[in-house]
Amino acid sequence: MKVGLRTLSGFFTLLALGTAGISVRHAQAARQSELQGAASHQQVTFNRDIAPIIFRNCAQCHHPGESGPFPLLTYADVKSHGRQVAYITSKRIMPPWLPDPGGPKFADELRLTDEQIATIQKWVDQGEIEGNPSDLPPQPKFAAGWELGKPDVIVKAEKPFLLPASGTDRYWNFVFRTPVHGMRWLKAIEIRPGDKRLVHHANVLVDRQQSGRRMEKEPGAGFSGMELIIESEAFDPDSHFLFWKPGSPPYVEPDGMALRLDKTTDLILNTHFQPSGKAELIQPTLGLYFTDKPATKHPILIQLDNDRELDIPPGAKNFLVSDDFTLPVDAIVLAIYPHAHYLGKNLLAYATFPDGTRKTLIHISNWDLNWQAVYRYAQPLELPAGTKISMRFTYDNSADNIRNPNQPPKRVTAGNRAVDEMAHLWLQVLPHESADATNDPRVAIQEALARHHIQNNPGDFEAHYNLAAILQMKGDVSGAVAEFEQTVRLQPDDPTANNALGGALLASGRIDEAIAHLNTALKGRPDYFDAHYNLGNALATRGDFAGALAHFRAAVRLNPGDAGAEANLGSALAETGNLKEARLHFERALQIDPKNELARENLEQLNRDTQSHPN
Repeated sequence: MKVGLRTLSGFFTLLALGTAGISVRHAQAARQSELQGAASHQQVTFNRDIAPIIFRNCAQCHHPGESGPFPLLTYADVKSHGRQVAYITSKRIMPPWLPDPGGPKFADELRLTDEQIATIQKWVDQGEIEGNPSDLPPQPKFAAGWELGKPDVIVKAEKPFLLPASGTDRYWNFVFRTPVHGMRWLKAIEIRPGDKRLVHHANVLVDRQQSGRRMEKEPGAGFSGMELIIESEAFDPDSHFLFWKPGSPPYVEPDGMALRLDKTTDLILNTHFQPSGKAELIQPTLGLYFTDKPATKHPILIQLDNDRELDIPPGAKNFLVSDDFTLPVDAIVLAIYPHAHYLGKNLLAYATFPDGTRKTLIHISNWDLNWQAVYRYAQPLELPAGTKISMRFTYDNSADNIRNPNQPPKRVTAGNRAVDEMAHLWLQVLPHESADATNDPRVAIQEALARHHIQNNPGDFEAHYNLAAILQMKGDVSGAVAEFEQTVRLQPDDPTANNALGGALLASGRIDEAIAHLNTALKGRPDYFDAHYNLGNALATRGDFAGALAHFRAAVRLNPGDAGAEANLGSALAETGNLKEARLHFERALQIDPKNELARENLEQLNRDTQSHPN
């Protein structure tokens, strides 16, 4: 390389000495051409420089039918709002992307670079030139109908919600009765929340116990509420983010991570509305997409929170709320969802590995509730067992916070209203599979989470309930009884807690105590299938088959597709001498579940008795 450079340099030196005049004239012409090229390059045009930025980052919300207040699809569209676009991008108001740079990469990131922002501003300053038509990239295409194609099943809210013309933001929950007749695997839900100008965001919650129906004043009408805690009467490891915000495409779960949907499962659409100045009727629709590929991977949602410390005095500018959770097993993090309300300021989550190194999971230094979102990692993050996940949220309850709903500021505590506050962080994690079938890593995470929440807040009803259910599943009946007793102390009349405690007491042989709690459960909820089923078993165990018969009849009426209820009803009928009807219910149980041992054995016994005593 050195020899070649010296030879080249010598050649140009000799040329310059021998033909100096020609060399100068060529140099001037070259310089002029260079300056013209630079001037041409400095001229920013829509077709070459601006359209790619707008089409990639803005058009998904700013096209007809979406939430953007005006389209940004053509030169004329963007030119008519040029200065506005330059201003809101320079302030990073748009596109709405909250995570700070420098952290992990997220899928579908919408953050503009400093160079892109400067290019937009230069285009406006130079007079918003359109440019060469051949430089214009193809306009983005948007589906006119369902983005994922025609759904396998479409469900529509039974009754519309009337959004008032004015007032504060409204939160409404639509209960969708799932139209499936057996277990199906769901790979995607496409949410059509109604007029997208009015909808800030929406979440789908999976309600396996149909508890949302009991919160409706009339069937199909829905109910209000900003945050929901859906009752769970059994440990279920399925955990998915089913989230919609303006411009967000529907998410298709990867193979092996489909969501189980049963005929008794409801879907609840928790929707945040913003009044438009006139009354509007909203009636959302869900598109369900099924797959034949069952779930083989089961993610879990890990929730960190510390609402107990959320008591923010007026004037506080940097009020800190923290929580830490140590992961008991190896796992990967798929997605993250931080959540605060209007006083949230700086939201940070990070992981500290067992060797002491630290990695940011997400950092939002300028939180805005209006643009909250679920963030999915471009590459899942590996977290080994023993990793400590930390949440550090700060809040600004001063008059300087332009988002503060209280002026002058007032004390704010934790709660479900928009004017209350929250400190929640959810992570979707996928535990590594264990070679030991008796050591389910999902159960280890759920148990650690329940104990963690109880340590943070001994009065956490849900945490005590979840821990009790896990202990019962693991065969620790006495431990389950103790935790269920705690849930009843916290909420004495709760039907779910009383039924669960009754079932655990029944399993431990404490029959009379079980019957008392099961009666309490039915007093609070007369149509409670599980409580009727458990009470029928408790009475039969005590020898009261006539009493058991009434509750098994109620159970079959409430859930005619349950083979266990049919078999138990047949047993109670046989014990009370009604053999003909008993046979009928044993046969029905076997039609529902040919492997039901109780029905098969009792039917065989009934047949033997009939042959021995034909009359």
